[in-house]
Amino acid sequence: MKTVYSRRDFIKASGLSGAALFLGISSASAKDVTVITAAQADSLGIELNNWISIDTTGLVTLINHRSEMGQGSFQSVPQIIAEELEVDITQVKVVFAQGSQAKYGSQITGGSSTIRGSYKQLLRLSATARELLVQAAANQWRVEKETCYAEKGMVIHRPSGKKLGYGALVSDASKLTPPTSVRLKDPSTYKILRQPLPRIDTPLKTNGQAIFGLDKKLPGMLYAMVERNPRFSGKVKSFNETEVKALPGVRHVLKVEMAVFATMRHGVAVVADSLWAAMQARKALKVEWDDTGFPHHSTEQLYTRMREDLKTKPLWFKAKGEVEKAWAKSSNVLEAVYETPYEAHACMEPLNCIADFRNGKLEIWGPIQGPDWVQKDVGEMMGLKPEDVTVNMTFLGGGFGRKAFLDYPHEAAVISKAIGAPVQVVWSREDDMTQGPFRPGMVYQCKGGLTEGGTIAGFEAIMAGQNMGHQNPGADKIAYNDSVTEGFPETYLDSIPHYRFGDVPLESPVPVMWWRSVYSSTNAFAYESFMDELAIAAGKDPLEFRKQHFWNGRFHALANRLAEVSGWHKRKPSEGYGIAITECFGSIVGEIAKVSRKPGGGIKIDKVWAVMDCGWYVNPDIIRAQVEGSIIMALGAAVKHATLFADGKAVQKNFDTYKMPRISETPDIEVHVMDNEEKAGGVGEPGLPPCTPALTNAIFDLTGKRIRVLPFSLDEIG
Repeated sequence: MKTVYSRRDFIKASGLSGAALFLGISSASAKDVTVITAAQADSLGIELNNWISIDTTGLVTLINHRSEMGQGSFQSVPQIIAEELEVDITQVKVVFAQGSQAKYGSQITGGSSTIRGSYKQLLRLSATARELLVQAAANQWRVEKETCYAEKGMVIHRPSGKKLGYGALVSDASKLTPPTSVRLKDPSTYKILRQPLPRIDTPLKTNGQAIFGLDKKLPGMLYAMVERNPRFSGKVKSFNETEVKALPGVRHVLKVEMAVFATMRHGVAVVADSLWAAMQARKALKVEWDDTGFPHHSTEQLYTRMREDLKTKPLWFKAKGEVEKAWAKSSNVLEAVYETPYEAHACMEPLNCIADFRNGKLEIWGPIQGPDWVQKDVGEMMGLKPEDVTVNMTFLGGGFGRKAFLDYPHEAAVISKAIGAPVQVVWSREDDMTQGPFRPGMVYQCKGGLTEGGTIAGFEAIMAGQNMGHQNPGADKIAYNDSVTEGFPETYLDSIPHYRFGDVPLESPVPVMWWRSVYSSTNAFAYESFMDELAIAAGKDPLEFRKQHFWNGRFHALANRLAEVSGWHKRKPSEGYGIAITECFGSIVGEIAKVSRKPGGGIKIDKVWAVMDCGWYVNPDIIRAQVEGSIIMALGAAVKHATLFADGKAVQKNFDTYKMPRISETPDIEVHVMDNEEKAGGVGEPGLPPCTPALTNAIFDLTGKRIRVLPFSLDEIG
């Protein structure tokens, strides 16, 4: 088990109190943060977050408090530091922080929040370090600080040309009091930020040095596979413990439980000396389940219920004006119903987690999106205080929200405590695909009225489906879903005089949770498809119709750029073009899809153009990669895969039935990034929501066929 140092022990053991410059921010939540040195923090008893250290060789070490699951935090955060600190990015070493909300504030990697939630603090922290080093050099030379500047890991005296490397200055700099304010660079002077620099984690992931969850090993570690109830609830009635325990390499066969929201998922764990032995022994398990007392839903039953729910009175979330009067005054009133499917997260790396529970303390290793949540909530489940729980992050092979959940670390902790040894619990692909939680399936009813002039007089949207928040212990089951408007551009709410949004929550034992872009992924299909229908009914160009309702200059700039790069106004009658524009996680994304007919029948997606306005940004290459990945993921959920249920169980178990888009099916994707100085927005998720409605709107443009139910087959469209 790793030794856990106190703050004082860590500083002393590392020599960081004097032989290195060690900086952090003294408050994780304060708006006006204070940058202080480790020595100051130690004397004041303050926990630091966003740590940067510079040692006597000039190496900069950054403690990254967020996970890296492919979204690029291992590159973006060092790029921020390197810019203001004036070092080459190759001089920055990144290490994962352990879970600690007290030190780092929120560590959840979700909601596209890593950069937009901390970039200002990181800029100030690294600029403060630079200023301390410059001051230390000026003191050594006995010159005015204003005559010195930092560049490439050195401080230079402008009149004489004298130079000192950062390593030679850290000892003196660590004894100085950080300035209360620093001047940040103007973006026009950036040398490292805004550059498409290659990712520093790519070599690690290609040469085998990167440690993912399955790569981590501990001395004396055992391996576990768990047979869990396939119907999400219910208990174990019996299992062949004696028979399975006699198999080669098997150490333990035991009943286990893990928390899934307000319920406990029951299962039987097989613990063995090797993963192979555990896998083979699990196949020999014969478990009898008690599945009484809850509905065994099928997909048909779930969607029938959601459609019926639309006829009932919803929980109204957001409203303005009086929509009933808008209908009465409208020249044309449209209504449409849209349906989106349940989806698995299907990360390339199935779930896994190592837990070591001993002497009243718990240590965890694995691919985890929310280490601070695990420390606090799993600790509580195990009867431990946060300080008795250590959570270590590895690289993640994808996350998409699934690895922010707490069920798999909790289950590993339960098994480790029961057997008194460290254990790695590994989920098979089938476990990962069938156990959930899933993206919730949704049914939407949209209604809109048009004025004589062809603008929106009134807009109404009702969502029927599972409310993620209703699953939590003690949840208020009559609380509305406050994500009903997620993805819907705020500027529409300014321009539409009458609107209302509501939801009708569905109760089901099927567990649901965040899936890349959360409710935006389903909302946008309904809302931007309906926006297209309103445009056609008004006799307007779909892009120009949207611009009529943009009361925000950023949206007009984005729409104009999208039209320009796609050739929207030069499209030919034989070509199908569709547009969608959404706003979520602080960013605006517009996408245009172009489709054509295949010679043998069906539809081909020729190209997708995307324009991302995420405000202040770090690396355009990472933005493009994230938007490309979002588009491919959206296309998969639109035309390739869905999770269906029969007799209360998930049907799709692996990639033979849960089909993924292939390279040959992926269209040309062109991504453009808007350049402005708005606040930083998210990047990892906002590129997904507009893709599907852009595609279905393009299909309508080409064929006149309106698609309102997902998924659909491109080959079956005439």
